[in-house]
Amino acid sequence: MICMKVIHEIEKCIGCGACAAVCADYWEMKGGKSNLKGSKAVGDVFELEVDDPECCQQAVDTCPVQCIKIE
Repeated sequence: MICMKVIHEIEKCIGCGACAAVCADYWEMKGGKSNLKGSKAVGDVFELEVDDPECCQQAVDTCPVQCIKIE
């Protein structure tokens, strides 16, 4: 399976919790914003490589400010 990169632009996050609600395997609420579990800061964003992006795709689809991307 191809590894995909999940990118979280935390500065755009409004802390609504939608991502954590639909994809608790990868997302949690921390300090009033969502946190991509196990991710590393790369410049202004947080990144995590995942083998199966299906759960994170649900987070992308529910985010009202579109601060989550998959590449």
